[in-house]
Amino acid sequence: MLDIADELNRWAEEGRDFAVATVVSVGGSAPRGPGAALAVDSGGTAVGSVSGGCVEGAVYDLCVQALQDGRTVLERFGYSDEDAFAVGLTCGGVIEVLVTPVRADAPERPVYAAALVAASRGEAAAVARVARGPVELLGRVLLVRPDGSSGSCGPSTPYAGGPGVSHEGSLGGRPELDRTAVAEARALLAVGRTGTLELSEDGARCPGGVTLLVESSVPPPRMIVFGAVDFATALVRVGKFLGYHVTVCDARPVFATRVRFPDADDIVVDWPHRYLRRTVTDDRTVLCVLTHDAKFDVPLLEAALRMPVAFVGAMGSRRTHEDRTRRLREVGLGERELARLRSPIGLDLGARTPEETALSIAAEIVAAREGGTGAPLTGSGTPIHRDEGGRGTGAAGAREAA
Repeated sequence: MLDIADELNRWAEEGRDFAVATVVSVGGSAPRGPGAALAVDSGGTAVGSVSGGCVEGAVYDLCVQALQDGRTVLERFGYSDEDAFAVGLTCGGVIEVLVTPVRADAPERPVYAAALVAASRGEAAAVARVARGPVELLGRVLLVRPDGSSGSCGPSTPYAGGPGVSHEGSLGGRPELDRTAVAEARALLAVGRTGTLELSEDGARCPGGVTLLVESSVPPPRMIVFGAVDFATALVRVGKFLGYHVTVCDARPVFATRVRFPDADDIVVDWPHRYLRRTVTDDRTVLCVLTHDAKFDVPLLEAALRMPVAFVGAMGSRRTHEDRTRRLREVGLGERELARLRSPIGLDLGARTPEETALSIAAEIVAAREGGTGAPLTGSGTPIHRDEGGRGTGAAGAREAA
């Protein structure tokens, strides 16, 4: 649901009734993962996708039905051996989809509205919904924030979940279940994950009849591009396309301008290493060093390779890389730190233009993030879809996403 928050937030502000279908779990080579959503409003307008096309028609019908009868349902879709053109995932995967009506007069509506506002603003928030469990719990929802939570899921019940945590409402008037749900949802939110939790009705952290779908929305990860060169212009556009908050940093004010980088979120004129040391980074941050000038690169990479960021890459020839590595050793970096440096940056695509080079850099960033090899899928036998640990979830070729 939160992956289409911008459109749903607009619908909520306009007072529309809508139903949202959200992928709860996947098996095999399902095209989209948990959290993918399709929504339908009372006028029949649809946004989003749960399967890339395979079961969209059937899910659309479920949303229309949910708007009519007000019921939350969990539906499973898989491959149909009897009829390959029947409703099902022809790629061979299996998905479970939670369909929830969000009517304007529903008691849960304020919670959904607040969650959509937070997600559309890029704020950290998680939505926890009951996907399986007693009938009276289906459709209950909690909005969880890093420093607290709010809800409107049943009788209005004050709840204290620890320092900085409070909310109104409950998952059906079960305080211990609320307490556990908030704690577990906050843990998933802390790492930006979407997934399911198996809990007991009394709030114990063990399977016991209640499945919660927790969707996390976190601010976009950062991409910091050092060096206001022509290759950076193309990389900024690709970074934005991939969903990064992109910053361009260069010590030369004549090059680091809005005219040259209209798509960048931020443009900073400062020495790269000085800016990196004072700005906020985390384990999702991507650093791309395109200056290939030792006076900028060495102090910058000395700092970068000691930070717990996701990716550090530097542009330059192999001779430049060897000289840069020698200089980094001289300032005290060890082999373990140097092994984190991806240089020359990018996958071997035969790129020549700035746009092609940006594509090769982006491809390496995605491969590093998802555990990909960068090898062609044709004839490789490697999995197409991977889970969060970088392991394959389906056989290549035979289970392509439809």
